[in-house]
Amino acid sequence: PELYIAALGTLKHGSVFCPLFSAFGPEPIRARMMIGHARVLVTTEVSAARKCPCRTRDTSRRRRCRNRRPSPPRRALCSAAMADFLMPILGADMTAGTLVAWRKRVGDHVSRGDVIAEVETDKGLIDVEVFVGGAIERLLVEAGATVPTGTVLATIREDVVAGEARAAPPPVIAEPRAAIAPVPPPREARPPGERVRVSPLARRVAAQLGIDPTTVRGTGPGDTVTRDDVERAAAERAAAVPDRIRVDATRMRQTIGAAMARSKREIPHYYLAHTIDMHRATAWLAAENTRRPVTERLLYGVLLIKAVALALREVPELNGVWRGDHAEPSAAIHVGVAISLRGGGLVAPALHDVDRRDLGDLMRAFRDLVQRARGGGLRSSELSDPTITVTSLGEQGVETVFGIVYPPQLAIVGFGKVVERPWIVDGAVVARPLVTVTLSADHRVTDGHRGGLFLAAVERLLQAPERL
Repeated sequence: PELYIAALGTLKHGSVFCPLFSAFGPEPIRARMMIGHARVLVTTEVSAARKCPCRTRDTSRRRRCRNRRPSPPRRALCSAAMADFLMPILGADMTAGTLVAWRKRVGDHVSRGDVIAEVETDKGLIDVEVFVGGAIERLLVEAGATVPTGTVLATIREDVVAGEARAAPPPVIAEPRAAIAPVPPPREARPPGERVRVSPLARRVAAQLGIDPTTVRGTGPGDTVTRDDVERAAAERAAAVPDRIRVDATRMRQTIGAAMARSKREIPHYYLAHTIDMHRATAWLAAENTRRPVTERLLYGVLLIKAVALALREVPELNGVWRGDHAEPSAAIHVGVAISLRGGGLVAPALHDVDRRDLGDLMRAFRDLVQRARGGGLRSSELSDPTITVTSLGEQGVETVFGIVYPPQLAIVGFGKVVERPWIVDGAVVARPLVTVTLSADHRVTDGHRGGLFLAAVERLLQAPERL
């Protein structure tokens, strides 16, 4: 039978050294000499959970502890396992982070996905989520401390499973909570029926920033809402929320440079480019947006992101990460979107499960992601989860962009500017809107043949935008 060695405290001659639990029950083993203070000795299984100083007979993946009592030889099982909350690794270039503030205190109950801490990195201030549910047992690191990635920041007593009794929570000492400034009410809308003039550029920028142009007072000719008006409204809204730590553009640039240098040293890149006729996609998008309210209209870039995600279903080798000496494919498709920051620098947070979302939902998620990236409100999972990255420089007039694979990802897709060019259709030369799509990928995992199939899938999907 399996035996489990548990620990006691100070050992004296003749005292019980450790009970050996077997199928026949506990058998006391007595010490023959004075040993002093004994620590936890051995179990037959090493667990990923935090070690507990109590005896255990549980053979599950997470060890379950026993409440320490001095006299009874048999102790009741605790109703929860202990889990560690670590300083996350938010990218291959991150080695340490600064704990700025705790969002929760000792004794608070948290659920999976709750933000419990704010961490400052070279990419700005990040909201760090927890991935277990339970009560916060201890906060081990004080706000303001800079610690390496992987450092235990807190311990969490996990929720009990169905059928188990919940242990009484430990007494907690009240801690003052930081006051949260109230969010101001939205701008007063224009009188009903008043016609709003919005320039095409301002309308596009408003969709990107999540601004309703009908709530913006225009300063252009005839009170037309211009791009400056939209950006001013976005800046006022950002200034109304509590200040976030500003990004050090110089330090971010150094961090990005180090990550890209590492990528070029360690990843054997190959590059492919392909030109796609966007006539059907742009025509469908224009017609679709006429049927949608202004605030729900789609951007051309959302079609590209969705097409990339669906194409990855056909060539799944490009979707994943490199771990150690091998590639780990990902069942989920989390597309990192390269977003330039106003103060300089770049981040590429993830849009989760892109292949399973409709275009309207994806547009709302994209708008929210851009707004939080530029306002300093990204979540840790958004920086650590991308399985591929999409970058686009079309708005800057760049026709072709070849990206550098961001470790530990396996590929990056680039889109350029849509330009009118001569194109042969059914034997006739016509003017068509064209875009150049590129693929930079890891040659250890895929090759040009598989990469070519991926680009062909992207083109085929964009020829039927109504199915995206």
